[in-house]
Formats: sequence, structure tokens, C-alpha cells
Amino acid sequence: MNDINMNDSKGPQKKQNSFLYLIIIALVVSAGFLMWSKTETPMTKIALNTVIEEAKKGEIESINVVKSRLDITRTDGTKEYAYKDGDASIMDVLEKSGMSKEDIAKIGIEVIPTDSGDFWLNIFMSAFPILLIVGVLAYMMKQAQGSNNQAMSFGKSRAKLYDKEKSKTTFEDVAGAEEAKQELVEIVDFLKNPAKYLEIGAKIPKGVLLVGQPGTGKTLLARAVAGEADVPFFSISGSEFVEMFVGVGASRVRDLFKKAARNAPCIIFIDEIDAVGRHRGAGMGGGHDEREQTLNQILTEMDGFEKDTNVIVMAATNRPDILDPALLRPGRFDRRVVVDLPDLQDRIKILAVHGRNKPLTDDVNLEKIAKHTPGFSGADLENLMNEAAILAARNARKKVHMEDLEKSIEKVVMGPERKSRVLNDQEKKITAYHEVGHAVVGHMTEHCDPVQKVSIISRGMALGVTWFVPDEDKHLYSKAKFEDEMASLLGGYCAEEVFFNDVTTGASNDLEKATGIARRMVTEYGMSDMGQVIYGEKNHEVFIGRDLGHTKNYSEERATQIDKCITEYINVAYKRAKDTITKNKDIMKKIAEELLEKESLSREEFVKFFPKAKSAK
Repeated sequence: MNDINMNDSKGPQKKQNSFLYLIIIALVVSAGFLMWSKTETPMTKIALNTVIEEAKKGEIESINVVKSRLDITRTDGTKEYAYKDGDASIMDVLEKSGMSKEDIAKIGIEVIPTDSGDFWLNIFMSAFPILLIVGVLAYMMKQAQGSNNQAMSFGKSRAKLYDKEKSKTTFEDVAGAEEAKQELVEIVDFLKNPAKYLEIGAKIPKGVLLVGQPGTGKTLLARAVAGEADVPFFSISGSEFVEMFVGVGASRVRDLFKKAARNAPCIIFIDEIDAVGRHRGAGMGGGHDEREQTLNQILTEMDGFEKDTNVIVMAATNRPDILDPALLRPGRFDRRVVVDLPDLQDRIKILAVHGRNKPLTDDVNLEKIAKHTPGFSGADLENLMNEAAILAARNARKKVHMEDLEKSIEKVVMGPERKSRVLNDQEKKITAYHEVGHAVVGHMTEHCDPVQKVSIISRGMALGVTWFVPDEDKHLYSKAKFEDEMASLLGGYCAEEVFFNDVTTGASNDLEKATGIARRMVTEYGMSDMGQVIYGEKNHEVFIGRDLGHTKNYSEERATQIDKCITEYINVAYKRAKDTITKNKDIMKKIAEELLEKESLSREEFVKFFPKAKSAK
């Protein structure tokens, strides 16, 4: 990315820092001159006659002659100076005074020549303080000018221009999401071949909104559009519009669209547009709120009076439900592209893309890995392949093995192993029976996903893990499946009760999850005797203004009934789990003993304890 706003570049800042360093060095040098310069003994000025009298008495040891100045050193070490006639020689002066040549010879007389080097050095030393002051004043003026320029550019857009010469992303780098790519291919084709569409009266879309969960590839698709379209591509985050001062965001929006209009046809990409596109009137600031002012300016620019500007606005968000309706209407964002989680075939393609630059062994089965990663986003799969490569490098391998990928799945799903957390024998035994309780109840119910792995090795915050993996992707969940999952979640709690006649804090998270499932079944899914009614607004807004006027859409009496239904669901699941564990105590003891010995059991090792397959139950 190339930064368009030159005031944000680091070049001027580096120059200012260099200038500041020069000033500091000059100050240090001048201080050194003052500290280390040779200090001379104070000298007394005397008349020339006094010099002659002292010479006759033998009190002068040496005389240094510098032009008409006489620097005199007495025999007692004191220093004096005097002046003579510029044309007269000190030797002639002393001879005329009556001194003999022998007496004059006893005095060390030295004529010191003067040259231009000392002259220029003296001039420099005299002018150095003035130059230093001028330099400091120039630096201060430059700083003031820079601050002024920064203040003037405060309302300028901070959008970045995509650099085509650097790493280029194309649609070939985006695996899966075929429908989303098709929608965007049309946008790219429209920019490249507008005549084909204009001939039949088609207009270029004003905006494209990419909607999907985090990590599904919305920003990657935008980069692919930038790589495919041979037009300028401006990229900016929604949070970069928002400032503390009202009007700054709107000013940046105006500046961004002006730059885009000058470079039309072009594309503007606003990532995380929900930072500025939230529903208006939800905050406490009213119409003068900075975010609302910015949103109003975006709405005006996208559907103002100017037509045929050939500027397409792309935006990405994972919260389309909180966007303002005016932002979503046709004429602004004409096209909404949903980027969903990848299915099995898409996951295989994504794994292949991220495995292109990694040497894989022949035993690597990407289809098997894809089956074990339902619900993974594209970012999760990229992280999975990277973790596998890191693990292979850590073990000094030249290629990535299937074992590395399987361990990486467990690390991504359940967290890294914490073998340093040592449990005592009793805690280890309780954890083993707790996890086996989850696994056995889940295995004995019809609608629970198959058990993939049971482990008592600590991962993350959990002391043990039971991992269920579905055989295929699912999009609809039945009431029976939720009931079986609640029973499985309570299996650990019941196992502690049956085998130890006590319960521990280890079941806290299980109870929380089971209660959450029961509450959603009653209030959101209509899976209770209370009727086909949604209780409670499904609204996850975080605005203070909206929360102040929010009221429950059901009475206190109905709230009591909801609590009773939730409790009933939990009680039924608890009874099913406890009955299942009581009937299978012998099997659970065998599984727990092997789990304590091996610390983890695979799917095959777990299933061998049951005479019948799950499908036959």
C-alpha cells in the first residue's frame, strides 16, 4: 500500500530528527571547547620602559613577540605583556637602552609568526555561538511550520492506494466462496468493459457490501478485486474517519471521494464500516454526534447530485444488523454479497491453497482434515496449516506430515497442551471419569455428534477435553439434538456424582453451556410448550440511548414460566445423563482405567468398548 497523505510519511519526521541531532552535537562540541580549551595564567600589562628595566635586572626569562605584542615570562613564573612600536625590533630596543649583547642573549626571545589558519579559527570561534542561535531558531520555525501543516491536513483522507507492483492477490488466491466471487467478477468486468453493460442500459452499482463472519475472507476478496481490476483502489478502515472533534470525519469523507473522483473509474474499500455506519439516533449526542455526521456525509457522497462518477464503494462488516437502513438501500449499497463459512468442498480447496508453498508428505489427506474442521473459517484453516508447518519445523522435519495437521487441529480447537500442569492422583481420576461421562452419554444418545477424542491432558483452562466432531456439515438443528447435547454436557457432572458421591467446580462450564442451550430453545427457537413466540428482543445493540428506552416484550409472569421451562429441560437432561451412566458403570470404569493409563483415547480406541455401533442404537 502507498500512503497518499504525504504529511503522514516518515520522511519529514526523519529530517526533523536529524536536524535536532545536529543541534545537540553542536551544543556538545561548543561545551567541549569551553571545558577543554587551555586556560592561561592571568597576565599583567606593563609599559615598555618597565620591560627594559626588568631585562637589565635579569628578571625576564623569555619574551614571545607576536607582531607588536610582547608576551613576557618572568623568572618567578609570572606573566606580563606590553606593546612596542610595530617597526622596531625588541633586540634593537634593548641594545639602545644600554644592554650588552651578552645580557640580551640570556633572554629567550622568540618571534612567533602569524598565519591565516589562526585568523580563520578565531573568526569561526567568534561566529560559532551566533550560528548556533540561528540554527536553533530555524529548527523552531520549522517545527512550527510542520505543526501548522499537520493541523491543516487533519481533515484530509488517510486512505491508502493499492500498489499493483507489490504482492498481487487475484481470484485464484481465493478458494471457495464461488457465489461471492461471481458477484465481484461482474464488478471488475464492468470497470474493464463498461460498454458491454451500457449498451443494454445497465448502470454500474454504486456500492457492494461484503457480509460475513470474522475470518471468512471479506478483506481477502477486496484485495482480489484490487488485483483483478486495472483501476485505482483506495482502502481505508471505518475507524479512521472517527475523531474526537465533530466534522473531522465528514471532512475526510469529502476528501476521499474527491480523490476518487479525480482517479475515476476507481474503487473505494471501507473495512469495518459498522464503525461509522451504525444506526442513527441510537447515541446520546443526537444529530451532532461525530459518527452520525460522518455517516451523513457518506450517504450524501454515495447518492448525491453528481451522477456517473464511476466510483464503486466496497465495504465489509460482520454486523449488518446494526447498520443504518439508509446505508443499505439501493442507490447506495446496491449489492449485498454474503461470504459464509466454507463447506466441506470449500475447505478442501482452501487447505490446498494454503498448502501450495508447504511441502506435504504423500500421506496427507486434505479431505480428512476438512471433515474434521466443520465450522472453520478461511482464517482458521490458514492458521491450521501454519501451525502444522511450525510443528514440523520444531521437530526438525523437512515436510509436513499428517500427524502434524491432526495435532494442529486439536491445538486450534481445544488449545495447546499444558503438560506442565500436574494433577494429583485424585484430581486426575475425577477428571478421567468426568470426561468419560461426557463421551459415554454422547455416544449412547442418537443425535449427538460422534466422539473424536477423549483426553485428560490439560488444554487452555480445561483439565480435560472431550471432542465431538460431526460426520458431515449441518445447517439445521433439531430439538432432539439440543436435548441430547444437554444430556452429554451434564454427563461429567453426573459421573462425579455416581462414582465419587460429590461434585466439583469442573462442571461449571458444562452447566453454563447447557443452560444457554435451554434458554435459547425456550426464548428464540420456540421449542417449548410456551408456544411459537420469541421472548426477548434479539437485539445485541450496545448503544446507551437505545438501552434507556428498551423494555422487555413479556411480563414478569411469563418470565417465571420461562425460568420453569429452562429448569425442566435441565432436569430432564440430568435424569437422562444419570440413568445412562448408572447403566454403563462397568464400561465407564474400563474406559476410565485405560484413559488414566494412556491420557488420551482416539475415536477407534473409544468405540471398541461398545459392542454395537452408534448407528445401530
